[in-house]
Amino acid sequence: MPIRAHPWSIPLQTTSPTPGLSFAPLSLYDPPMRNPESKILSRAAMIVERARLKAAGQTVAFTNGCFDILHAGHASYLAFARRQGDVLIVGVNSDRSVSELKGPTRPVVGQDERALLLASLEAIDYVVIFDERHVDGLIGELLPDTLIKGGDRADWVCGREIVEANGGKVVLAPEVAGKSSTALIEKMQTAD
Repeated sequence: MPIRAHPWSIPLQTTSPTPGLSFAPLSLYDPPMRNPESKILSRAAMIVERARLKAAGQTVAFTNGCFDILHAGHASYLAFARRQGDVLIVGVNSDRSVSELKGPTRPVVGQDERALLLASLEAIDYVVIFDERHVDGLIGELLPDTLIKGGDRADWVCGREIVEANGGKVVLAPEVAGKSSTALIEKMQTAD
């Protein structure tokens, strides 16, 4: 079967100076990336997709947060979360709920941009925005197999009871010391 190059593939030398050895086209190593916008679903669409994933036998990992300014701590946390299931769904607080949780000067980045940034990460399969202060309603609708929260939340994990009552588990991710959106914002405000 001939190898079909993707439109953005860079033409490469496919023969080698070594007889019998050839190079594979770049497209074999660079499969097409899923369109980030296709990963952002409405709440209703996410519920339907969750049912499809369950019917297909896929284990679903779920985490949530404001993700106001993405940083290395988020990247590490989300990579860890992705390893907890076949699929990772990320719930993102709406602008209104971020303001309620963090104060009137937040969010710095709007919900649509935050959702797009998250959807652009390879570790994340789906992003859904929720408007409540707490995520337990969405968790009750999606019933993930695994709920992941940062280790700094060990004292209270919103949705724990729902997940565990439905046979799921809660996993606490290791903390990345010194990394937070709040600390980053404070650092930017004092840098004069």
